[in-house]
Amino acid sequence: MLKQLVAVAPHEAAILEYEDHPVGQNQIKVKVEYAAPKHGSELAEFRGVSPHTTEKYDPEWRTFLKRQENDTYEIHFGKWNLGNQWVGTVIEVGSEVTEYVIGERVCGYGGIRETHIVDAVDNPRLRKVPDSMSWKNALCFDPAQFALGGVRDSGLRAGDRVAVIGLGAIGQIAAQMAKVAGADYVAVVDPIQRRREAALRIGADEAFDPLQQDVGLELKKRTGKLGVDVVIETSANEQALQQSLRGLAYGGTIAYVGWARAFKGGLDLGREAHFNYGKVIFSRACSEPNPDYPRWDRHRIEDVAWDWLKTHRIDCEHIIDLVIPFAESAQGYCEYVDRHPEKSIKLGIAFC
Repeated sequence: MLKQLVAVAPHEAAILEYEDHPVGQNQIKVKVEYAAPKHGSELAEFRGVSPHTTEKYDPEWRTFLKRQENDTYEIHFGKWNLGNQWVGTVIEVGSEVTEYVIGERVCGYGGIRETHIVDAVDNPRLRKVPDSMSWKNALCFDPAQFALGGVRDSGLRAGDRVAVIGLGAIGQIAAQMAKVAGADYVAVVDPIQRRREAALRIGADEAFDPLQQDVGLELKKRTGKLGVDVVIETSANEQALQQSLRGLAYGGTIAYVGWARAFKGGLDLGREAHFNYGKVIFSRACSEPNPDYPRWDRHRIEDVAWDWLKTHRIDCEHIIDLVIPFAESAQGYCEYVDRHPEKSIKLGIAFC
């Protein structure tokens, strides 16, 4: 029997068996080689603290509303296949599929499991992975989109000074994209040493530890008291937002990319925020219409992010860290994603 990684209860994962359905005429079947979970919103679901458990975001009202008894909710412990993206080889092709052939390597969205059957006609979220492309880069397709959205929403311009706060996959990629976009100085901030070191290896100018340093003041010192023009905040931590406001230049912009939980205290908007005309832009690459619509939409963000990953303008070699065998994925997910995120940046799962 085929096997997949399943969330069986909050904070608990297991490898369980599943059966594949027949391949449809517009579908392909893929044997998975590598996969990765999502360390942000998926983790909130895994911990049972997501607002989606009791409410749902209504796109018509554009607000959260209480779930009704007949509302469907896609997260069911005991059935929920954990995971975000995968890379694998096509092993079966439906009769109407013309763009993919057996033996091709592809990347798509879905859980950590041995096979995937996916639509392969007019599916922009299914991508061919050329031989020259690193599988680690391919697995960063999703965070690269949100990093690109954050950089664009920040209004970053050539020559700007930038701070990226939170060095999970999105922050790591955003720091690189800021450099590509022409930032003159990129500082990175995270309490986890391995994440700071990874960001420095792939191009950041300077790294700060918020547990040991007054980050906002340090950013002011490094910029001749002016502060950074742009902050890209991906940690969704209230203390990080406070330091963002403290280190931001007068009239600067914070692109708030992280998916926040309810703040428990520590954010004081009567301090720097009240004096310095800072702007906070809440950035989410998949919310439509895009701020630059119709020139930009989710598909264009996807295309650009994939091209930069494919051509190695972005380097994810040190971002997919650690890599563990699929047989260890249940224990590894709980250990490296849920309980001890300081031991990993973005967890990789190897099937081969």
